Amino acid sequence: MTKVLKNIKGDKVIWAIVALLALFSFLPVYSASSNLAYLYGDGNTFVFLVKHFAHLLLGFGIMYWVHKIPFHYFKGLSIIMIPVVIVLLLFTMAQNNTIGGANASRWIRLPFVGVTFQTSTLAAVVLMAYVARYLSKIRDKKISFKESLLPLWLPVFIVLMLILPANFSTAAIIFSMVVMLVFLGGYPIRYIAVILGSGLLVLTFFILTAKAFPDAFPNRVDTWVSRAENFFNDKDTPEDYQIERAKIAIARGGVIGKGPGKSVQRNFLPQSSSDFIYAIIIEEWGLVGGVFLMFLYLMLLFRLVIVAHKSSDIFGKLLVVGVGLPIVFQALINMAVAVELFPVTGQTLPLVSSGGTSIWMTCMAIGMVLSVSSKRSIDIQEEPDSKNSKNEELINEENPLEVLSEAI
Repeated sequence: MTKVLKNIKGDKVIWAIVALLALFSFLPVYSASSNLAYLYGDGNTFVFLVKHFAHLLLGFGIMYWVHKIPFHYFKGLSIIMIPVVIVLLLFTMAQNNTIGGANASRWIRLPFVGVTFQTSTLAAVVLMAYVARYLSKIRDKKISFKESLLPLWLPVFIVLMLILPANFSTAAIIFSMVVMLVFLGGYPIRYIAVILGSGLLVLTFFILTAKAFPDAFPNRVDTWVSRAENFFNDKDTPEDYQIERAKIAIARGGVIGKGPGKSVQRNFLPQSSSDFIYAIIIEEWGLVGGVFLMFLYLMLLFRLVIVAHKSSDIFGKLLVVGVGLPIVFQALINMAVAVELFPVTGQTLPLVSSGGTSIWMTCMAIGMVLSVSSKRSIDIQEEPDSKNSKNEELINEENPLEVLSEAI
């Protein structure tokens, strides 16, 4: 363990924030999983605690391994992984899993281990790294919209269209983050306006097609429309059950909460250990716990800005923003849903909610940020002396991925 701690690099504050979020997650997950224990098990909640611990342990292993990789390697890896995630998304969609006639093809089951994996979360991280690579490549070039259409926007729209039928909220978040990243990366605003208009047209066409031909392909359009209508409609409907229970939990929490493990709404609130865990946290820990959790995410955002500012490499800056900001954005959306400031989306609370894929991909993204924040990464653009130059040449000869990254 001591050897591992000595090898930890990168921003120590980010490490501390992630560790605090992980440690804090155990009590609410253990408490909120009681309804799952009785619905799908023998009432033993300890099993869910062990499972959550295993997910976090693997997640921290992924984060540690990724943060040891020099960040410029992710240029080449993003190109290699884009076709892989497209194939995975196609395979996920081909399963045609439905719940009540709606598309529920979000997960694949990994062979041999039997663990489910949500492919869209991997696609999001890979796509953001790919976009950051392309923007860093054209940073000092004058490029037309036509020239960027195939290498930049074609992969983006392919990934989004494969995610959209089963998971609108994830597709919308990815699209929003891509637009934000290209804006910060200096992509012409007039081209961004064209992309926004095109995206809106594609979404409208998709919804109209799904409404006109509901049996043509599984989709969740009716669910999206229902959630939006319920959010803007003051009348009580059966679909408001989740948010009403979440509001009751928040109201019961008060300032200091009912105490760890004393939530009542965990027994009635669906997805209490994942999508609506923030409501359970406020019920048990009160306003103090809810504000403290929000403070941790805002501190993470603050450190992301600092890491991006300190990096002397444009790809490093864009990579930090591209893979780091969606974590904070997703957390704020999850909290906003719990307090009814946003329609129900199904997004988890990063590093706190139960669920393997979300934890693993969040840790992978943070590992990439830590790679950029490490001293070796920040100083990578400094002029090497002749001895170091010879050593780097030897490294390049021995490592094909290094050669590919530098060429890209």
